[in-house]
Amino acid sequence: MLRNALLAAALIGAAPFARADDGETAVRAAIATIAPKAKPDMIQKSEVPGFYSVILNGQVIYISADGKYLIQGDVVDIAAKESLSGRALAGVRGSALKALSVDKRLVFSPPNPKHTVVVFTDVDCPYCRQFHKQIAAFNQAGIAVQYVFFPLTIHPNADKKAVSVWCAQDRNAAYTAAMNGQDPGAKTCDNPIAETTALGMKIGIGGTPTILTADGTQVNGNAAVDAVHLAAELDRLAAGHATAAAK
Repeated sequence: MLRNALLAAALIGAAPFARADDGETAVRAAIATIAPKAKPDMIQKSEVPGFYSVILNGQVIYISADGKYLIQGDVVDIAAKESLSGRALAGVRGSALKALSVDKRLVFSPPNPKHTVVVFTDVDCPYCRQFHKQIAAFNQAGIAVQYVFFPLTIHPNADKKAVSVWCAQDRNAAYTAAMNGQDPGAKTCDNPIAETTALGMKIGIGGTPTILTADGTQVNGNAAVDAVHLAAELDRLAAGHATAAAK
């Protein structure tokens, strides 16, 4: 998350900006004043009138077209009951996932999946372990699960365990054993753990398990309580995307 100091600087420390015909120019000037070294991943006109949405350090902020005002926090479309911030972030996350080859993921999939989710996971995360206990049911419901390792700093040995799982002869079996509390040992080999961790940080993954659809949309964690609820939520999201694409 952007530091509170950045927001404070935006509110009380930023110099006023002259009106500009090009709103994006004013927005970029505002960002340069607030965080000179920042490199936005995306700047585009927002559905909020008079504001641009900006993705910066994996977070969405809104800056007015004249560069004077900054909004930090979730912006919700009340009628659609949908987060505009989440919608904007999904595009960046979807692009990042497309660039991450499947051979850098741990895949548990039925033969012909109806849905695919990408789950950022940590071997020592208790909620990740609870999620994985249902992997057979998820697969039976037609849901493929592609795990991406994202060891959290609050779990000091999680990165080493992730490497050991990745370097096992049978990665899926090693992951399942680790999620059941077994020590995966200390194997080493070429692995994508540093890369996937950096990717997660770049796209604003803040905890595990974070569940994303293939297009980068974040799935409500409460929907993963069981296979029935997760399948229903994925059906709902897919229907919403189909409706939006048809407009």
